[in-house]
Amino acid sequence: MPLAVLLPVLTLVVIAFNLKVPYVALGPGPTFDTLGEVEGKPVIELEGVESDETTGSLVMTTVGVTDNLNLAQTVTAWLSGRYGLAPREQVYPPNRSKDEVRAVDQAQFAQSERSAELAALHYLDLPVTLRVAEVAEDAPASGHLQVDDRIVAIGGEPVETAGQVQRAVGAVAPGESVAITVVRGDAEETVDVVVGERPGGEGAGFLGIATEEIPEVPFEVVFNLADIGGPSAGLMFSLALVDKLSPGEINGGLNVAGTGTIDSDGMVGPIGGITHKLTAAAEDGAEVFLVPADNCAEARTNEQDGMRLVKVETLEGAADALESIAAGGDAPTC
Repeated sequence: MPLAVLLPVLTLVVIAFNLKVPYVALGPGPTFDTLGEVEGKPVIELEGVESDETTGSLVMTTVGVTDNLNLAQTVTAWLSGRYGLAPREQVYPPNRSKDEVRAVDQAQFAQSERSAELAALHYLDLPVTLRVAEVAEDAPASGHLQVDDRIVAIGGEPVETAGQVQRAVGAVAPGESVAITVVRGDAEETVDVVVGERPGGEGAGFLGIATEEIPEVPFEVVFNLADIGGPSAGLMFSLALVDKLSPGEINGGLNVAGTGTIDSDGMVGPIGGITHKLTAAAEDGAEVFLVPADNCAEARTNEQDGMRLVKVETLEGAADALESIAAGGDAPTC
């Protein structure tokens, strides 16, 4: 090759391998069987109670992120069809360091563990105390509710979760009174509180309290999966806990994968990167994939051969769908 041609080619090659670009590559990440083990320990460990025998799998899926891409790596990722590209600032905001982003991700993951435990306990009708954790100064509830009050009803309707409290109070028009039944010490009493308007709540009622749900069970749940971030493992953690704490096999012995956030009410929320998670699950041999309802449209763009997409909106719905599939029946599909 003439030198006049070779030099520009070499220059382009050098540039391609040294020029950093403001993008990250997103692709299939590691998978973890929430019924299995990691580094010799159960992913979910029960202390103080015997775990029910389980088979099959309940796999949580993740999205892999590759940073510090050069131009050549970016083009290769784009051409592969396996990875997607996203502006780096979407994953690593310019006003935050990588350590700060990691800390937020880990905090979300820890919250997903707590919510998953509470959702499973509520599903299994195991005792959980709903208490007032804080009353804001000058809040509508100030002088009426106290820290450690156990909330049992609002407007005469029983409540068991923080979400139920928020929805019940939010349905009351600001300026109207609502009856709140609590257990204070050993006595039950009902107090009337005139609700305020939730900031930015467009007319929703507001008490100005923080609530906390506390498991009242004679065992402890320990999560042993580290160095994973984000809230999207909640659904699979909840299902694994239900499986370990109840007789029978919630998955029917099948290899099930899935994703989705969860709150203590058992409501399943959408996540990011569903197409990459489907690829990871298929490569892991999953037969069924649990898809948050709001992710169904995107999931259908990457359907995998031999893997059934099941639409889920709640923990109860997910458990019912798996039970139906195990029995050879139908289940909601995307």
